[in-house]
Amino acid sequence: MSDTLTAASDVTADVPEYPMERDARCPFAPPPQMLEMGMAKPLSRVRIWNGTTPWLITGHEVARELFADPRVSVDDRKDGFPHWNEHMLSTVNKRPRSVFTSDAEEHTRFRRMLSKPFTFKRVEGLRPVIQEVTDQCIDAILAGPQPADLVTKLALPVPTRVISDMLGVPYEDHEFFQHHANVGLARYATAEAGQKGAMSLHQYLIDLVKKKMENPSEDAVSDLAERVNAGEISVKEAAQLGTGLLIAGHETTANMIGIGILALLENPEQAALLRDSDDPKFIANAAEELMRYLSIIQNGQRRVAVEDIEIGGETIRAGDGIIIDLAPANWDSVAYPEPEKLDLSRDVGQQLGFGYGRHQCVGQQLARAELQIVFHTLLRRIPTLKLAVPFDEVPFKHDRLAYGVYELPVTW
Repeated sequence: MSDTLTAASDVTADVPEYPMERDARCPFAPPPQMLEMGMAKPLSRVRIWNGTTPWLITGHEVARELFADPRVSVDDRKDGFPHWNEHMLSTVNKRPRSVFTSDAEEHTRFRRMLSKPFTFKRVEGLRPVIQEVTDQCIDAILAGPQPADLVTKLALPVPTRVISDMLGVPYEDHEFFQHHANVGLARYATAEAGQKGAMSLHQYLIDLVKKKMENPSEDAVSDLAERVNAGEISVKEAAQLGTGLLIAGHETTANMIGIGILALLENPEQAALLRDSDDPKFIANAAEELMRYLSIIQNGQRRVAVEDIEIGGETIRAGDGIIIDLAPANWDSVAYPEPEKLDLSRDVGQQLGFGYGRHQCVGQQLARAELQIVFHTLLRRIPTLKLAVPFDEVPFKHDRLAYGVYELPVTW
């Protein structure tokens, strides 16, 4: 047994490596080995890049319980925390704390600072803006040449323009922050490459926060700058929060739009149901089912136990790393019969694509509005949409933290 393994007596040399590879024949599905593990039991040991063996959570019920358990921490400075890659470990003591890496009262304090722009009322008020941006992108697609790449023409620009406006980030800088977000979100990022991208983006937000401290506007970064002026947080903390919102606000939604359109094109009967529906509840549920079916976060939600936890027939010890993988949890057949079927009519209210509990995605209402509007509008406006290349030539993002497609060439 490798001396890098944890000392738990139940850890053996045949612990599977994580992350696991998907089956190229079923690229929408979670890795088959992970599904097999999930069918056997809801949590198992896996080995990650640095030789440690955290728990992998694959069961839906256990995932929900651990998301809500105060004995589970998101603090990546704690011993045993299962870092994504070398880059994340190398910067752990250099990054200011934020809503993404803090627990209890500290987390509540940060989350309260971010709540204003993402309230249900504020997001609902943005729907006309999201609709307008979506229609402008589709107008440009229809006026342009065929085939068109829906990633660059629709999936990326819609959430990027919306989050830029919400945050007060100049949209003309989108190529800069998209590039550096990509560097930082490489699934196997080295310390050097990841740090370079993270530092560039962090400095960009520091400069922006300082500008907003002098000349505030009606936007989220100005809200953070106001808190800096009031002495509630530092400039670096404000920049860290802004960076997280900027990346999460465009990168994840863009990937979900791209791969979601592909899934709809591969399930034309379901696409027709969505295209022909005028029911807001059905349209909303369709977006939730696509979230369940695709679960694009590929490296799991990382946590560490701060106390012993008895769950799913196992004992997670204090100091054990925990990886809650949303994809197998959302394909748990106990929660969702026939999970391999995309069924826009199924009751999918408990899907975990946005997480669960106090750390669930702060921007989930915005993402929901964007997905609902983009999917429905695209199918309505271009009903003859189809892939312009064979399915097996679509390039999938196996090497990113967020799954998706690099390109989606279509014709109509």
